[in-house]
Amino acid sequence: MKNRLRCALFVWLLTGTTIGLMAQPNIDEKIAQQQIAADEATARRVDGEPAIKATRAKAAELTSLVTTLKIQQNKSESTIKNEESKLPKLQEAVKKAVEERITLETESAAASKLAGEARGKENERAEADKAKMAAEKVVTATKTLAEALKAVQPVESTIAETRAAGESLPEKGKSAEQAVVDFQPELQRMEALYAALSTEAVARQIELETSLVAVGRLVSFAKQVAPIFSDRCLACHNVRTSKGRLNMETYAGLMKGGESGLAIVAATPNDSLLQTMIEDHSMPQDADPLSDDQIAIIKKWIETGAQLDAGISGNAQLIAFIPKPTQPAPPETYRVPVPVMALAFSPDGTLLATSGYREVLLWNTTNGQLVRRIANIGERPHDIAFSADGKMMAVAAGTPGQMGDVKLFNSDDGTLLADLFTTDDEVFAVAFSPDGTRLAAACADRSVRLFNVATRRQEKRIEDHADWVMDVAWSPDGKKIATASRDKTSKIFDSTTGESQITSNGHGQPVFGVGFLPDGNTVATSGRDKKIRLWNVTDAKQTREIVVDGEVFRIVITADGLVLSGSADKIARQHKLADGVLVKQYGPHNDWVYAIAYDANSKRVASGSHDGEVRIWNAEDGKELLKFTAAPGYKPQIAAVK
Repeated sequence: MKNRLRCALFVWLLTGTTIGLMAQPNIDEKIAQQQIAADEATARRVDGEPAIKATRAKAAELTSLVTTLKIQQNKSESTIKNEESKLPKLQEAVKKAVEERITLETESAAASKLAGEARGKENERAEADKAKMAAEKVVTATKTLAEALKAVQPVESTIAETRAAGESLPEKGKSAEQAVVDFQPELQRMEALYAALSTEAVARQIELETSLVAVGRLVSFAKQVAPIFSDRCLACHNVRTSKGRLNMETYAGLMKGGESGLAIVAATPNDSLLQTMIEDHSMPQDADPLSDDQIAIIKKWIETGAQLDAGISGNAQLIAFIPKPTQPAPPETYRVPVPVMALAFSPDGTLLATSGYREVLLWNTTNGQLVRRIANIGERPHDIAFSADGKMMAVAAGTPGQMGDVKLFNSDDGTLLADLFTTDDEVFAVAFSPDGTRLAAACADRSVRLFNVATRRQEKRIEDHADWVMDVAWSPDGKKIATASRDKTSKIFDSTTGESQITSNGHGQPVFGVGFLPDGNTVATSGRDKKIRLWNVTDAKQTREIVVDGEVFRIVITADGLVLSGSADKIARQHKLADGVLVKQYGPHNDWVYAIAYDANSKRVASGSHDGEVRIWNAEDGKELLKFTAAPGYKPQIAAVK
């Protein structure tokens, strides 16, 4: 029996050794094959570059022709308009010159007749002189008329020539525009082909890099190095601070170096200033040194080429691609309430979502019982939005001055569906487009980001504000978005191109809330100036203002033309937008009303305040239906009787 066990053990050891010996060649072979696949995919992409460049150049040429023809047509129309504006004055001068010559010719004829009748008489000389002067005036008038006609001629010629040259421009413009349209399928086909080649090349390179990282022959900048830099270096080396003029927010900034030269020299850590400084502990300055493991990781990354992972832009912020951390869990039981910054009714009105500390809480709207807690959210959830079918919930959150993000959750079970993006400061608002296909987010980094909900891809990043973007809203047709900003403005943007269309800058104070009226032609805004303002989207002219007794933090526009608001005077309100008349007041709360929500089906209003209290009201008669503190397990402390 023992012999059999020894024999089995020997065979197992032998087999294990053999597998170990075979493992290395198998890994080498796999990496070699992946290298070949990556090289071939890269070669195919490179081979496809001339074709896509030529196609893009042709598309640019066609578009440029349209622009050129439009410029020519505009110039032609402008020239004609400008020249035609000169004609009335010139023609008036000709008319006056003609009339003057006719008058003078008549006078000259009369003087000549009198001179003839005066021959042989005493006044012969005088009348002759008069006739001569009259004739000279006719000559002068004739010259004046000739000059007036001469002045008109080039203007009329310019108009005629410009008209003749511009006659074909409209037709040429239409043809050029049609050529652009006709070329689109080819451009899209070539873009798709090149995108497929690029995607394949990136995918093959990622496979290769993953294997190399797994066997220790490569270090992932995104997964291993960038998290260290983000955690330990960015506080001093960012776009705003950049000590030593070294900005480490992006790979490109890191590789550019600072005032002392290059921070990283690929393949030679001993020549890399950053490596030297982290090894002698002079960096991070005035902070604990990096651990030996962290220093070793950075050194090996430099030794293996200081590469950026495939598929990541060198200009992308580190926080955008480093591994997403799981947020700390919320407290099981709240010791104190937290401000209710966000509220949202589910589309069927059965649930009310409220912001908590690192979580969103779902409550039964009938009895105020807690239904579900959704965690893995930033410290402060600022806004919540349900999709139209109620199955998806978007949450904007963040930790002040550190990070912000937008996540999509399954409303039924709290499963994380997508982590759309992460930025280096808070995200204040999210809004689904009317058709539910897109999502807009308003951020503290001054940007507005637009995402395709189905693909989870960012379509646009708009940066046109000078300070935090506090709120965002879609027009009823989804073609525009409106924003509210701490820079004291509200703006309208084209939701397709991202182009700024108009700015309302009459607020004088930070703008906190924004919403389109049902007609889509008017926008309502609110803010620190204690007013709700209505203004036109065409010319930004204010049409009405509603004065409130406190800063107005949030507004909600209803389909039937009402505006609901929450303000610092501890009251929620309902006004008519048509005339600004106050319809209902809800409250007062015991503290500032930060959040407001409306359920059109049940005609209920929800308001949330700084002290963590949530109240649900009947929108029609103003009666309070429900009141609870949005803090699971919280038990108010009762002061001892002295």
